[in-house]
Amino acid sequence: MSERHPIVAVTGSSGSGTTTVRQAFHDIFRRQGITAAFVEGEAFQRYELEERMRLIRQAQAEGNALSLFGPEMHQLDRLEAFFEEYSEHGTGQIREYVTPDNQDDLGFPAGSFTPWRALPPKTDLLVYEGLHGGMVARTWTRRNMSPSHNPAVIERRSVTKGNIGVDIAQYVDLLLGVVPVVNLEWIQKIHRDTSVKGRTPEAVTNTILRRLRDYTHFITPQFSITDINFQRVPVVDTSNPFIALDVPTADESIVVIRFRDPARYDFPNLLKRIHDSYMSRPNTMVIPGGKMSLAMEIICTPLIHEMLEKRKTN
Repeated sequence: MSERHPIVAVTGSSGSGTTTVRQAFHDIFRRQGITAAFVEGEAFQRYELEERMRLIRQAQAEGNALSLFGPEMHQLDRLEAFFEEYSEHGTGQIREYVTPDNQDDLGFPAGSFTPWRALPPKTDLLVYEGLHGGMVARTWTRRNMSPSHNPAVIERRSVTKGNIGVDIAQYVDLLLGVVPVVNLEWIQKIHRDTSVKGRTPEAVTNTILRRLRDYTHFITPQFSITDINFQRVPVVDTSNPFIALDVPTADESIVVIRFRDPARYDFPNLLKRIHDSYMSRPNTMVIPGGKMSLAMEIICTPLIHEMLEKRKTN
């Protein structure tokens, strides 16, 4: 962690709602006049799309389950070094992953990367959005992708390099998790990939199953060490996500917000400002699904101010 150059990390799988958090931060920074650097986790993928798909197919043919959720497909050591450099100096090298939506603006083909470049100078803080912002994992075996740790015992802590693969979380000042209940996450992926990417439901289902082990070992442990978790829960039947005809709307959902250190928050004030919210546990607030973005802004704005005030005094 760094009081001079704070880092905010939003962790969650694609389609989970991390973009909503990013937009909430954009709104906070615009109103408060804060200069932030935004970095997407896709920039630290190890391979371009064509090579990535070839390696996945090769792993499947060999009976292995290679996926974007696991460490094999990412430069996690470089992400950790990037966080360390920013926390110490406010600098670092970034790039962008090119998608069909931004390829015309970036001038590179979809599925490739832009060249590495320096971060803009004199930013107030860094915001990361991606899969591994809170990653803490022991070394893993590359050939069969078997992690040598039990995901249930991961803790947020600084550890010696001799016993660890990566400890990205140690450099993060505010770690947020965005994670729908798993059936809802699968429904969102199936509908997004079939409607936007033109994939078949069967192909998307196979991807979900192939990713499941890496999701269990490398994604879900991060949600145990986050400062705040935002979990969207549908209030309609999602018992069989593979036959769902549509994605539950925000109004058909609630959001469960878990606070790692509840003593830091003024819950009576939060309950007053977020209508129809209530506390289900001393560290857990429940809000209507349509007020997720509002809640993020109300909850996170004081935390951002606190980080920037510490930055001024150091």
